[in-house]
Amino acid sequence: MPRYSPETLEPFWQEYWEKERTFRTPNPGQPGFDATRPKYYVLDMFPYPSGDGLHVGHPEGYTATDILARFKRSRGFNVLHPMGWDSFGLPAEQYAIKTGAHPAETTARNIGRFKGQIRRLGFSYDWDREVATSDPGYYRWTQWIFRRIFEKGLAYQAEVPVWWCEQLGTVLANEEVDAEGMSEVGGYPCVRRNLRQWMLKITAYADRLLEDLEGLDWPAGIKKMQADWIGKSEGADVTFVAADGPAKGEPLTVFTTRPDTLYGATYMVLAPEHPLVPRLASPEQASAVRAYVEAAGRKSELDRKADTKEKSGVFTGSHAINPVDGRAIPIWVADYVLASYGTGAIMAVPAHDERDFDFAMAFGLPVIQVVEQAPGEEPVRKAQREGRELCCTVGEGRAINSPLINGMPTAEAKASITARLESQGQGRRVVRYKLRDWLFSRQRYWGEPFPVVFDSQGQPQLVADGELPVRLPELESYKPSGTFEPPLSRAEGWINSPQGRREANVMPQWAGSCWYYLRFLDARNLEQAWGKEAESYWMPVDLYVGGAEHAVLHLLYARFWHKVLFDLGLVSTKEPFQKLFNQGMIVGTAYKTPAGSVVKTSEVRWQEGKPLHPSSGEPLQAVTAKMSKSLGNVVNPDDIVREFGADSLRLYEMFMGPLDQGKVWDTANIAGVHRFLRRSFHLIAGEEASEAPCRPELLKPAPGPADPAVQKALHRCIKAVTQDLEAMRFNTAISSMMTFLNEAKAPLCRSQAEAFVLVLAPFAPHLGEELWRRLGHGQSLAYEPWPAWDEALCHDSQLELAVQVAGKLRSRVLVPAGSDEAAARAAALADPKIIEFLKGAVPKKVIVVPGKLVNLIP
Repeated sequence: MPRYSPETLEPFWQEYWEKERTFRTPNPGQPGFDATRPKYYVLDMFPYPSGDGLHVGHPEGYTATDILARFKRSRGFNVLHPMGWDSFGLPAEQYAIKTGAHPAETTARNIGRFKGQIRRLGFSYDWDREVATSDPGYYRWTQWIFRRIFEKGLAYQAEVPVWWCEQLGTVLANEEVDAEGMSEVGGYPCVRRNLRQWMLKITAYADRLLEDLEGLDWPAGIKKMQADWIGKSEGADVTFVAADGPAKGEPLTVFTTRPDTLYGATYMVLAPEHPLVPRLASPEQASAVRAYVEAAGRKSELDRKADTKEKSGVFTGSHAINPVDGRAIPIWVADYVLASYGTGAIMAVPAHDERDFDFAMAFGLPVIQVVEQAPGEEPVRKAQREGRELCCTVGEGRAINSPLINGMPTAEAKASITARLESQGQGRRVVRYKLRDWLFSRQRYWGEPFPVVFDSQGQPQLVADGELPVRLPELESYKPSGTFEPPLSRAEGWINSPQGRREANVMPQWAGSCWYYLRFLDARNLEQAWGKEAESYWMPVDLYVGGAEHAVLHLLYARFWHKVLFDLGLVSTKEPFQKLFNQGMIVGTAYKTPAGSVVKTSEVRWQEGKPLHPSSGEPLQAVTAKMSKSLGNVVNPDDIVREFGADSLRLYEMFMGPLDQGKVWDTANIAGVHRFLRRSFHLIAGEEASEAPCRPELLKPAPGPADPAVQKALHRCIKAVTQDLEAMRFNTAISSMMTFLNEAKAPLCRSQAEAFVLVLAPFAPHLGEELWRRLGHGQSLAYEPWPAWDEALCHDSQLELAVQVAGKLRSRVLVPAGSDEAAARAAALADPKIIEFLKGAVPKKVIVVPGKLVNLIP
């Protein structure tokens, strides 16, 4: 019998695809383009090419999109399926620093490694469209887009509070700093500083970014995360006045979505960064306030926003006048209030806000209920104080303990109070957002230079389109200096241009990834970022697959840029990504001692199937964890391909479970799908075929007509796989193919063999091509029509029912498909085995499970 040899046939077909440019996709107007076909643009979130290369978790999403790309080609679609590299940015620069090499050198090397690994997995990318964000031919157009944004008035410079990491030598976004104020990259301490930075007015698009989510086929959770990040709130600005202390008489404006609860405000809270904090601090409290503000400056916004953390704060020593009743309430400073949202000050209503309630409990502040909830609504917080139960409710209801609006439902009470405040000049209706303008500059080397110079008055001027790209200079001393001066300021021959002094900051890594899906449309166009005809044909992206960790920032920034380009008439769609799918994470197994220390997987000592410490011999606990070098649980796909083949790796990753769910990697389980592929090879190739790839040895048709049972099984398989692929149920599609293989006992005729190979090919493309060639075909199967199924063959004319007596299987009977319970009961009672078993007894009860079984209870 011939041996299934992926180590031989897979490299052959990879070379064939590359030589023949099998997956080259022409654009409208180019030779080979077929305008009669529908289009399908399927896109992976392109990778950052790290120095560690791929681990087995990375190809999961790539395999899914490749299966769909191959499936859609067979279904008659023009398929755009490109790949490129997110190669600028801080991680690439830090890797270069650690290795002592230049980022240009390490990035090129890493791209080569990634590309080699990806090619060995047989993905059908159109490599003619490959891009890298660090390529001057690419970032020329990133700079060109920035020019358009600047000209539209959406880019500006401002002095803003930022996270500064001295070790990394750059400003970091809030999202790049963890809850303890440490950088996500490297884990270095960060501090808040005021710096002049480039900003993009993403807030100008807040409403559209929110409203246009409705038309997108995205996971509900991702839509919610984006909506929460934008954070649109309708409410009122309310003006309090400082009643005493150094700032007596100063107005203090708060934003609230619940002006109807003003009578329940028992204190005020200011963000530590609020400009009035120093003046509100009384002499007795000044020292404590200063110390608290300094401590808050070392915390990240993520930490400060966390509801689970213990509340902290300090009393300023001053009070403010509540505008609706003239009460003086204490003014506190607390880090759970952020200067970046609203006015940086809140009125605290602990009876109807969870965070206010927790703060009031911590510091013994009053709680006054001013909203009577609907019957049956439970409080979200309860606490005991001095023998009384205090509660916090957050829903709507009717106003109580509020003289001007008592008895009014919430909506009416809001309108009434707001109107009164407006009439007295103490408030106004407003809409606010949590979304802040995008901090767009970084003080590092490895990024896109801004196409900006500063004139003699220090005013920014754009570099002309014809002078783009502004190339990143070859700076040997590119490492951060630990000062606020970016590395590019040291490039003396570059920084001082004839037009003026260049901008020394660079763009963030997000810049290149904001629009790469557009460059893929026309990647070799030297005159335009993309051609109008190509854009209008291919956009929007029909399916975008990637990790949920990009749910907010990348997707939000890309949507923002796209909408700016739409307003400029440069793209034809309002949104870039019509359907989004997040694959689950594949995690590995790590081993820890009872004390919690990690033992690398390669060092674990095994005894009778149990993991032991390599030196002490103590038992280890197996835990699932994200793959990382520090845990030693990284599985290299090259090793899997070497042992089992790329098709086995592809099939296993899809068979592990639903694509959107997390899974635990277990190399031992690959053997099962490898056996399935080997059986498929033997079923088609027969026993006399050669092991060498591409031998056109025709399959001898099975004698006589096609076996009806095999034909039924095949058509059920075709239908199931087709429907599962349309729904992205890859694991159940593979199960259906395995079921067919188990049922295909008789030899296959040619049409059956060809249909099964075409169904298998998107999942195992190397084996598919090999079997197709052995069936006598001279061309690739990549564009062969997908097999159709006969619906009549997908249904049985008869059903087999299990017959039980007292719950134990005693026989099986055949009944016509669609039989009712009476027919099933009659068939069971008429079965000779059952008649003999019952010996004339009449069952007291008959239970029929339609289509499955009949249970007779004596």
